[in-house]
Amino acid sequence: MIRTARAALLGLGVAAAVALPAPAAARQFADVDAAVRLAIKDQVFPGAVVVIGRRDTILYAKGFGHFTWSATSPVPSPDSTLWDIASLTKVVATASIAMALVDRGQLDLDAPVANFLPRFVGDGRERVSVRMLLDHTSGLPAFAPLYKDADTREQAIEHLWAVPLRQPPGRSPDYSDLNAILLGLIVERVTGVPLDQLARQEVFDPLGMEQTLFAPGAVLRPRIVPSMSDDQGPIAGRPSDPNAFALGGVAGHAGVFGTGSDLARFAQAWLREGRLADGQRWVSALTLRQFLQRSSATSTRTLGWDTPARNPFLKTTTSFGSMSSPVTYGHTGWSGTSLWLDPAGDLFVVILTNRSFDPQARQSLIAIRDVRHRVSDAARTSVLALCAMANTVRC
Repeated sequence: MIRTARAALLGLGVAAAVALPAPAAARQFADVDAAVRLAIKDQVFPGAVVVIGRRDTILYAKGFGHFTWSATSPVPSPDSTLWDIASLTKVVATASIAMALVDRGQLDLDAPVANFLPRFVGDGRERVSVRMLLDHTSGLPAFAPLYKDADTREQAIEHLWAVPLRQPPGRSPDYSDLNAILLGLIVERVTGVPLDQLARQEVFDPLGMEQTLFAPGAVLRPRIVPSMSDDQGPIAGRPSDPNAFALGGVAGHAGVFGTGSDLARFAQAWLREGRLADGQRWVSALTLRQFLQRSSATSTRTLGWDTPARNPFLKTTTSFGSMSSPVTYGHTGWSGTSLWLDPAGDLFVVILTNRSFDPQARQSLIAIRDVRHRVSDAARTSVLALCAMANTVRC
């Protein structure tokens, strides 16, 4: 029996496979299409891919627009087009690697960062733990120009040791790229394996993310959507983050390129609480749940992820939309990417765009937040409509 609309919108149920003819399913996602097409018309971004699904089903996957503002450039594909996923790197690579190491007992969340990185001392840094890097309560500032006067990766890292804390460790969350950069260095130190290889070994290969990688080579360039441009034209394959570029394109906070389909596989593994499609275990459900816990000190932050604001009366536009359940979690990226997952509703939404393509990209920051909000709400209402149409479904 179909539950009430409100219950379904809050995700109070588990959906089975939705068996509908493709044209009927496509019609139900017309509002998603309209939201993305309007954003392209308003020049928020040249191209996009949206993938919506369950832990075991892809309900919708579609590409929009073009790689650039030129109508002769390729149309993005959910399966083969590579995107600069920017800060999604923090969860898709770095936090997930850390989770796998914690699961095997190789990494202690409450160990001081200085145990692994002896240069990270002074000014209260000795009290910063691995956990604080993940939930952004380290006290570090959001950003520091590590790339300035840095000709090598080593020189950029050298600048990192000199960045002062903005507040005492553990006081409150302050989202920071530097936390993820440090965490990337820690997992390299623990394993003795470079971050890009470690991501392949611990996350990408186990989850079947065959097209996700750091620092894609020239051979892949025709499939990469440019996430930045300059006077010489589009730039494809280079992360739209100066610190990630200075670190050789391989950093804990940014640098991963991937497809919509691969990110869907990643989302499904999290919705299955660490179980892979073949039934094997990636990580234990207990460890995965630990990474999704919030506390009074972390506010909306979990270990790596963010969650919707807890105040139901707070009327703000967010990437989660207005119908997110209390257990929804997700992340966004500077280039215009986002991913959120709702375990209660068994639903995920991947949005990949190249909002950062234009040199004046900062002007579209508010616009992309509104787009994410509209697409998220349209996805939930579309799935609810699918549930109502299907003969055998629990919503």
